[in-house]
Amino acid sequence: MTGDASGPDSSVEHTVGDGVFVVGTDTGVGKTVVTAGLTAWLRERGRDAVAVKPCQTGHPPDDDAAVVASVCGTDDAAVCLRRLEPPLAPAVAAAETDDSLAYDDILAGVTDVVESRETAVVEGIGGLRVPLADGREVLDLVADAGLPALVVARSDLGTLNHTALTVRALRNRGVPVVGVVCNEYEGETTAERTNPAVIERMTDRPVWTVPPLDVAPNERVVDGIRENLPASLLGATGE
Repeated sequence: MTGDASGPDSSVEHTVGDGVFVVGTDTGVGKTVVTAGLTAWLRERGRDAVAVKPCQTGHPPDDDAAVVASVCGTDDAAVCLRRLEPPLAPAVAAAETDDSLAYDDILAGVTDVVESRETAVVEGIGGLRVPLADGREVLDLVADAGLPALVVARSDLGTLNHTALTVRALRNRGVPVVGVVCNEYEGETTAERTNPAVIERMTDRPVWTVPPLDVAPNERVVDGIRENLPASLLGATGE
């Protein structure tokens, strides 16, 4: 395990400095907190970083881009390409509301941001097999976006299967995997304490642990990411 009390390992194979797709093993695993912390940290270190939410469902009240903007302290730190009201998979939400949702439009929007900004931190929607639009899934968007992926997983019992399958699905599509973040890690159970090392063996990827982080105060999110992920993960920065 590369993140522990002695501090995270400084060596990484892939970096996020030129862009990354933050994917989750499921919904509610903490992709938004990790996305917000990474985006704010990159901006602190001189990168023109922006977070991208390709499609937000459950809006209102859910608004992941607004969370990122709040953590970064500026509205231009995040953009949401589409918002749909039902708290469902995008393709299902669009069908329920008779809304148009085109995969090519979503991909074009993500590509535009990736090409126009120095660093794009794209946040996924749920897990990889979530239906997105036109018969395509979130996994298709990750592969077509051409960015490496950072996997966010739960820390406790049940995460091994979901995490290993997520990494395998990404590799099968040729997506480089930066590493795995075991989020909301507290080490209170045997499963939680042993999972990071087991995931590292199962996936052959570095694994970092991040404790529960509240989005208010905003500084705590950035501090929590900075303290538990290696600075080398950001790649070359302005500092």
